[in-house]
Amino acid sequence: MTELYCGRCGREVADGGHDDCHRALALEPPRYCAECRRRMIVQVHPMGWSARCSVHGELSSD
Repeated sequence: MTELYCGRCGREVADGGHDDCHRALALEPPRYCAECRRRMIVQVHPMGWSARCSVHGELSSD
């Protein structure tokens, strides 16, 4: 998977300045698809999380 966009803020990864985003993503699920920048449907459950992009499918904490 090519990460073009930040999973937390949705901005382009090439813009830089995503140190805060990387720290936050260690604790919380991504909100944006890293390939197409679409908002994902995120579900948090006791054992982790899952996030689904309508185009690129599902990610999970597993």
